Amino acid sequence: MDVNQRKRKQPALLEVNRTLEAQLLQSPDDLLKTFVKSVPVGVAMLDRHMRYLQVSDRWCADYAIDSSQVLGRSHYELFPDIPQRWKELHRRGSKGETLRAEEDHWERKGGTSKWIRWEIRPWMTPSGLVGGILIFAEDITHRKRLEEAISDMSQRLIESQEQERTRIARELHDDIGQRFALLSIELEQVQNFPGLHIEVCSRVRELRKQALEMATDIQYLSHDLHSSTLEYVGLAVAMKSFCRELGERHKMKIDFQSHDLPSFVPPEISLCLFRILQEALHNSATHSGARHVEVRLRGTPGQIELAVRDYGLGFDNGAAKEGRGLGLISMQERVKLVKGKLSIESQPSSGTTIRARVPYRAARARALEAAFHLPRLEH
Repeated sequence: MDVNQRKRKQPALLEVNRTLEAQLLQSPDDLLKTFVKSVPVGVAMLDRHMRYLQVSDRWCADYAIDSSQVLGRSHYELFPDIPQRWKELHRRGSKGETLRAEEDHWERKGGTSKWIRWEIRPWMTPSGLVGGILIFAEDITHRKRLEEAISDMSQRLIESQEQERTRIARELHDDIGQRFALLSIELEQVQNFPGLHIEVCSRVRELRKQALEMATDIQYLSHDLHSSTLEYVGLAVAMKSFCRELGERHKMKIDFQSHDLPSFVPPEISLCLFRILQEALHNSATHSGARHVEVRLRGTPGQIELAVRDYGLGFDNGAAKEGRGLGLISMQERVKLVKGKLSIESQPSSGTTIRARVPYRAARARALEAAFHLPRLEH
């Protein structure tokens, strides 16, 4: 039997075994320090007095420090501008809590600021006591700036869209709608010409009917594009009016109820919720086959909630998210711009519920109300 290949592998295997034995002989603290040093993320290991025991290379790179000058020093000496609230979190971690934040803003001395994603975990000694904390930190400032730039662009796009909606709605109402109304009047005059053949008269009557229907559709379209009622009479009244009009057009029963709304809703929140209602009801009328829809608008401490529920065909929620239809994207972007949340619950044959929750600050609303000099509305 040729054992040359096996013989050549033995020295390498012996070296691996020696390495493993050396690691196993290390104390758990030493193993943890080795892990912290080599892990490719920003990690710091500190004792109960917030003195550095070990830091990862990424931590040193993120904060432009040298690990040889860090070990043994106090975290607060190295970062004297740490907020008091973070110091409290460190104390809680030293008592055994695990804490985390997906994003946290840190205003540094000198006018600079950072966005940090962090996690604090206690580490345990062999005796089972808390030896200190591990801080996992990632600088997400660049990502947040990109998100803010995208959000700003989305807001400008939506504002441009609203301006264009208003312009088109005005042209439809003041120009095209008026021309159709004039056409129907002229057709009525033709219909009443003396001696007009009965078949021609019947045809003119039919054309006039079509012109009136088109004028009505143009008026509805104009209201959909820009609702003047939203601006002048408030969110609840505008929504109720829209539900009534859409229900009449599509032969649907739309049950609208509003509860506990604040006396004044800021314009950006009103417009956001109104557009979501429009999109949700148009989807129900066009795709769900539902004949009954419930709309609930209510205020709670700190937020305003809109829920639109139909009893139609429903759809596969996962497939809809992958499809990324423009209606869904538009609703999500609008809610995001007012710091709200959108949820969609639907299953085939089980109907659909669209829910939007938008934070509401009463103090800011009162300031806006005073700035707009608007009267208080009772709902």
